[in-house]
Amino acid sequence: MKLPPLRALQYFEAVARLNSFSKAAESLNVTQSAVSHQVKLLEEYLGESLFSRQGRAFSLTEIGERYFDEVSNSLGNLSNASQFIRHGKSGNIRLALYSSLAVKWLIPRLEDFRKQYPEIELTLHMVADDPDCNQQVADCFITVKPPKRNFVSEFLYAEKLYPVCGQKLWQQIKDKPLPEALWSHSLLSVQHSNSSDYLGEDWHRWCQYGGFELPKDVKISHVSHVLLAAEAARYDLGIALIDYYIMTDQERQHNFVHIPMHEFVTGDKFYFVYKQTRAKQTDIVKLGRWLKQQCIEQ
Repeated sequence: MKLPPLRALQYFEAVARLNSFSKAAESLNVTQSAVSHQVKLLEEYLGESLFSRQGRAFSLTEIGERYFDEVSNSLGNLSNASQFIRHGKSGNIRLALYSSLAVKWLIPRLEDFRKQYPEIELTLHMVADDPDCNQQVADCFITVKPPKRNFVSEFLYAEKLYPVCGQKLWQQIKDKPLPEALWSHSLLSVQHSNSSDYLGEDWHRWCQYGGFELPKDVKISHVSHVLLAAEAARYDLGIALIDYYIMTDQERQHNFVHIPMHEFVTGDKFYFVYKQTRAKQTDIVKLGRWLKQQCIEQ
């Protein structure tokens, strides 16, 4: 692809649009002689005069007028395409986040977001593991592993787990001493397929946090996702360690019982993440502010 000198194109477009070499120089923050030099360079490259000069007065030639229309459209398209990549389309945001967080925490709250910001169309992209933070995936992300460079990371909350069970199972253990009453039931342990965690590590850590050991003969049932653990606990298939966000208000009131024992901080911290180039994009700023407010109120 043979292209003309691109700087010369930019300078020519500015002169033709402003109808002034001096105003073009001012808008481009260069000297007037630099503008004249670039325009002459472009005319030499094309082998045609783009301006008809009469003393200090000048006007576009017929060829110059046609060329200005093409150049102006092309530079405009290039600018729009570049701004779209840098800042995204105004009013449309793609948010990538963990499926558990989307289903149990965000979606029940989305009606509030739409009422506050009806002008923003929010599209959700659910991921099972840590999202790949790039433009092809989404415009912004909620992740526990934010990129270290070229991204803004806004803290949302630190994960805390506590034991829960279904109503029926709770009736069986509520009058018995804790934690001993737990050991006669299946403990639901979340272990992702690509994780290096050993079976039951979440329960071992919870016990250590409480100052006691997990019995060696306790039954541990493995599940691959926290949503599965939550559903299994809801149907009285065992006891799960669940973060607060994984349950809706209705589930906390009717389906689950928070077993009155300690919670433990896993060390995972959730962040709202987006590119530095989009730090001033109004829609992303509004979304980030709203997300942080939801975390404060939960």
